[in-house]
Amino acid sequence: MKTTRTQNFLAAALACALAFTTTVAHAADPSTSLPSTELRAGGAGPLPSWNDGPAKQSIVVFVQRVTKQGSPDFVPVAERIATFDNDGTLRAEQPMYFQLAFALDRVKALAPQHPEWKDKEPFASLLKGDLKGALAGGEPAIFQIVMATHAGMTTEEFEKIVRDWIATAKHPKTGRLYTEMAYQPMLELLAYLRANSFKTFIVSGGGIEFMRPWTEKVYGIPPEQVIGSSIKTKFDLRDGQPVLMRLPEIDFIDDKVGKPVGIHKFIGRRPIAAFGNSDGDLQMLQWTATGPSARLMVLIHHTDAERERAYDRTSSIGRLDKALDEAKQRGWTLVDMKRDWKVVFPFAR
Repeated sequence: MKTTRTQNFLAAALACALAFTTTVAHAADPSTSLPSTELRAGGAGPLPSWNDGPAKQSIVVFVQRVTKQGSPDFVPVAERIATFDNDGTLRAEQPMYFQLAFALDRVKALAPQHPEWKDKEPFASLLKGDLKGALAGGEPAIFQIVMATHAGMTTEEFEKIVRDWIATAKHPKTGRLYTEMAYQPMLELLAYLRANSFKTFIVSGGGIEFMRPWTEKVYGIPPEQVIGSSIKTKFDLRDGQPVLMRLPEIDFIDDKVGKPVGIHKFIGRRPIAAFGNSDGDLQMLQWTATGPSARLMVLIHHTDAERERAYDRTSSIGRLDKALDEAKQRGWTLVDMKRDWKVVFPFAR
């Protein structure tokens, strides 16, 4: 299939649909002892849900070196930028991206307003529960699903729909709210970095306006620090009131090569730390790594089949293949979920 902007956007926000049929640069030796009293997040010590080991140590040593006055790697507060992928890095992404689950639920909710969908693909198959059949139409089918569920309304209307859905929607495996599927060790990492004057950003292929309504509550990351893929919006007057209308057109793809572009466009500073879990994050980590002074590049490796899922090179969701090879070649930090995390989810503590 020929790659287009539409296909790229859908791959970023709903990639699993089509596939359904630290190293620290210039940092201390990883064998250096962990600081016992410095740089604590809260009062419990740094990263309590992380097992002691090279991954945890590389993070703590990096933070110590870039925040300690007089250190040759000291970084001013204004330049302490850390970027995080969302799905698979901060929260679970299997068995399907949450935004895809949202789109499918929206089709069901909107069906009474569209009786023609009973005989029109891809909606007819979706309403029968046949996801594979619905997506057999490829890019045009996915485009119809996304635009029917994400466009043709104001930004305020879409935000309310997302808030209502996220308040009740549950993960199909755990039965927990999707907002409870964030990784406890990563929540601690976000808090630890912010306690050391880092500004934390989400840089995700998912929809920016799908994430913004809930990221502050779940991660402590406000909407203005969320970068994602987007559709176009247009200023309009509705009954004399100014509104922003969501149009059925692609605006920006924040995935793969789009991630460093989005960071440059919306943040204006190169990160000194970047965290991902898949090949979609590779360019963000590459761009972070080429900056001057100390750098931290981290990949979350899903190795825990019992507490979460084990997947990497052959997965249709969150594939970690080229980035895994590059991480090993370049000495980036690989977080082995099974080995490095004491717990995975907050509710499992």
